[in-house]
Amino acid sequence: MNDLFWLDTGGSGPPLVLLHGGFLDHGMWADQIPYFAGRHRVIAPDARGHGRSAGATGPYRLADDLAGLLRHLDTGPAVLAGVSMGASVAVDAALEHPDLVRAVVVTGAGTSEPYFTDPWTVRAMSSWHAAMAAGDLEGSIDGFMAFAAGPHRAEADLDPRVTARLRAMARTTMSKHAPGEPVHLVPVRDTWERLPEIGVPVLAVHGALDSPDHLAMAARLAAEVPDGREATVEGAAHYPNLERPGVYNEIVGAFLDDVIV
Repeated sequence: MNDLFWLDTGGSGPPLVLLHGGFLDHGMWADQIPYFAGRHRVIAPDARGHGRSAGATGPYRLADDLAGLLRHLDTGPAVLAGVSMGASVAVDAALEHPDLVRAVVVTGAGTSEPYFTDPWTVRAMSSWHAAMAAGDLEGSIDGFMAFAAGPHRAEADLDPRVTARLRAMARTTMSKHAPGEPVHLVPVRDTWERLPEIGVPVLAVHGALDSPDHLAMAARLAAEVPDGREATVEGAAHYPNLERPGVYNEIVGAFLDDVIV
């Protein structure tokens, strides 16, 4: 595990793992870590190739990295809370390593096999990926930030403190990568078909202003697992934990109180 970074608050409370979104890092949980650390052992890793974790040199799966970390720390089963990419890692871990998972909280994703049909989402995704393929760092960050605002707002409508935090994290991670570099990530397959296998509670926390595709995928996840639940944070898009941290923390805290007995 020497090539991966994680924050661990320690303590004897039930473990809660916070999984960040793509191109971000554990810093996106700055408003959650101290809130939950009083009652939980909070673990917040940087995914491979993100933040302070090294990039991949061979095939890997993010869910396996997470499982390896939990076994290294001799902890689990844990509640996994993730946003966007982190949400998909949480679902993959529940499918591939169920002994390590107590419950799952997702935002802005369903599984690690997303699909996009909404016109705004398709246009925004295409523009963002074109900038990344061209090696345009500033254009890549701008494309990324479109999803932070969502289809109903402009970036200027966001709290500038949230914008600054997201842009700084995205710049750090995007600067670690180059166009055309090898892709070593190995996908987890048949995730949608396997959702009925997930035997732990799953809560989808929606940002009301998120894109229709992201909302629909998270809602489908909650509908297709045996114990799925939903909650909505108004006035937030893809990152409700940053935009409305107080509301997000209350929703997740109530879920944790219910599922940890």
